Amino acid sequence: MAIPEALTSIPGVRTASELNPDVTHSGESLPVAPALAGLFPAGGLRRGTTVSVTGSTSLVLALLAEATKAGSWAAVTGLPDLGLAAAAELGVDLDRIALVPRPGAEVVAVLSALVDGFDLVVLGPVLARGVRPQVARRLAGRVRNRGAVLLTVGSWPGAELEIRVTGRRWRGAGLDGYGHLQAREIVATSQGRGAAVRPQAVVVQLPGLGGAVVAGEPRSGRRLVEVAG
Repeated sequence: MAIPEALTSIPGVRTASELNPDVTHSGESLPVAPALAGLFPAGGLRRGTTVSVTGSTSLVLALLAEATKAGSWAAVTGLPDLGLAAAAELGVDLDRIALVPRPGAEVVAVLSALVDGFDLVVLGPVLARGVRPQVARRLAGRVRNRGAVLLTVGSWPGAELEIRVTGRRWRGAGLDGYGHLQAREIVATSQGRGAAVRPQAVVVQLPGLGGAVVAGEPRSGRRLVEVAG
């Protein structure tokens, strides 16, 4: 399927062959931050797969950081309120991001075109919920054929890997509730098919003290305040 004319005006939109003409996608993984590598059997985002992330848009952005810094292109659609400042703080290379905030009625056509042209495609939660299982299977096949990675904010029918975020806690405030919030710790747990059938969990600071995602430390003995959301 050719890229729709409306998408050709987006900076960075190219065909998959133009992006990586000499690279064979099979068996490759896109890098992720070391603190997140334990979530993935291959240590990174395996090309040709669909990954759903529930509970944290920030984690989705963090998964883009290392890949974009390494030269991969990413597209984000269905997230009209995406904070670019937050994405940059998490390490995302904004020069390698294309945004399609509201794809309109032709969601499947737009998503197919983005899969054709980008290494990573992020789909917002409202659009992800509206995709029927049979359409999801067809798009997953396209993702496999193109060697892309589809990241969905929220559940996705038949995702190869599902990541859930729980246990959000802020570091910095004292037990009396006073002080400066410095970092937020979360627990991210992944489970999927094949090599990912066994659940894997990591504790990370998202954001960490410097903004980017870093490995969390054991919570025992730490002065943490648990908050909702």
